[in-house]
Amino acid sequence: MKRFLSLTALICCASLLSAQSQAGSTTGAASSAASPVSRTTKAVHYRAGGSLKTAFQASELLPGSSGEAKIEAKKANVAIDAKFQSVEDATKFGLEYLTYVLWAVSPEGRAVNLGELALDHSNAHLRAITDLQTFGLIVTAEPYSAVSQPGNMVVMESVVPANVAQGEEISAKYELVGRGTYSASNEHIQNAIFGIDRTTPLELFEARNALRIAHIAAGDKYANSILAKADGQLKQAEDAYRQKQGKIAVESAARETAQTAEEARVMAVKQRAEDEAQAKAAAEKKAAEDREAQARADAESESKRRAEAEEATKQAQAAKAEAERMKAEAEQAAQQAAQAAEEAGRQKQEAEKAKAEALAQQHALAEQTAKAQQAAAQSEQLRQQAEKEKQELRSRLLQQLNSILATHDSARGLIASMSDVLFKTGSFELLPGARERLAKISGIVLAYPSLHLQVEGHTDSVGTDDYNQQLSEKRAGTVRDYLVQQGISTDAIEARGFGKTEPVASNDSPEGRQQNRRVEMVISGDAIGASAKATTPLQQ
Repeated sequence: MKRFLSLTALICCASLLSAQSQAGSTTGAASSAASPVSRTTKAVHYRAGGSLKTAFQASELLPGSSGEAKIEAKKANVAIDAKFQSVEDATKFGLEYLTYVLWAVSPEGRAVNLGELALDHSNAHLRAITDLQTFGLIVTAEPYSAVSQPGNMVVMESVVPANVAQGEEISAKYELVGRGTYSASNEHIQNAIFGIDRTTPLELFEARNALRIAHIAAGDKYANSILAKADGQLKQAEDAYRQKQGKIAVESAARETAQTAEEARVMAVKQRAEDEAQAKAAAEKKAAEDREAQARADAESESKRRAEAEEATKQAQAAKAEAERMKAEAEQAAQQAAQAAEEAGRQKQEAEKAKAEALAQQHALAEQTAKAQQAAAQSEQLRQQAEKEKQELRSRLLQQLNSILATHDSARGLIASMSDVLFKTGSFELLPGARERLAKISGIVLAYPSLHLQVEGHTDSVGTDDYNQQLSEKRAGTVRDYLVQQGISTDAIEARGFGKTEPVASNDSPEGRQQNRRVEMVISGDAIGASAKATTPLQQ
């Protein structure tokens, strides 16, 4: 396949570059990336063992283009074989666009990057596999293939096949990166990005573009170490190209650069959003405190005025009440003296009766105490035996779980920990290795029906509280749902998300953050002498 920019596209890029350079002199410094936008497409549920063909409909951005995909739903995944025709170079949309990416969009709005459309004389052929069962397909113009979220330059989207039964169509609303996020007007694109060599691989152009965009997103400030790594990787790719080390070596190094740059961009966007949210919250808090201080001052002034007016009335009422109280006390004292004499005689009779009853109760109590001591000794023996059996079962479970996941004993129960490497990066999607381990865990738990599982998701401190809370809840929910699929009762398992609130290591280093990104399964129950206690409300 031809993986190089055409001469026509380069000439067009040069013209646009000149126009944008002139515009830049009047617009000044670039603004931050545009706000995300939403879009809706149609999704289809593909049943295992079935095969469908779906066509692609071109949007107004790329009229005349077309495509078709053969979709085969297998037991574990769905295979996609897509072909496209009459696709123009992505550079027609601006200097920042270099390629096209095919996405699968779930009904929940999650977009999965299925791969890059490598154009060969305006045609492209792409094979991909996804574990989604229900999805729609879209094609977007992108600055590089490693993007983690689709941009709003949607050029094609799949059409629901005519033979799909009524009711199979599902609306999928998903979020797009707003137009202008990758714009060349943010920072003028220099010739070094595109170059003048027609034989330069497109992957190298994408790597340069990805690094430019990561710098624009303030990666130097918020993801400096990752961005420095991407700078070094680009240098290696450029050296490999200049030294003619071969197409495969250059393309591999360039793709690695783009992926690292995208990681830096995503981290920078998350951190900047968190900083802006904190600044806004601080400003709102200050304004609220000012309003509250003024309100307190006004209230104190009004309260003082009323207090002075009421004080005189209270003093008069107090004098009258005191006189009435003293009169009532005198009358009550006379009544109490008469009642005291009568009460003294009655109490003497009751004391003699109580003495006799106490002697009888003392004898009965001695007999009951002897019986209770004997029963307590038997109960303690049974308790010790039951406790020994619980400890032996707890020890066996700990050994079994430790052979699958890192597990330790605690006052709450046995805690098995899954690191985030068992999930896709920044996602709550389980990797195959994670499913295998969870299947083994479920087999162990099913052997002890009285056990209870509490799945708890945790994240590092990178990103907003809301983002981390949702990610931890979704990861915990994914683990819970998979264990339920393996046969564990829904009454015996719960899922909670704690976000970044309970770190087990410092978030100041990548190693510490990796330890904090985890999902823990707390296994408890009376059978092993422990029961987990929630610290936050249950996340459904």
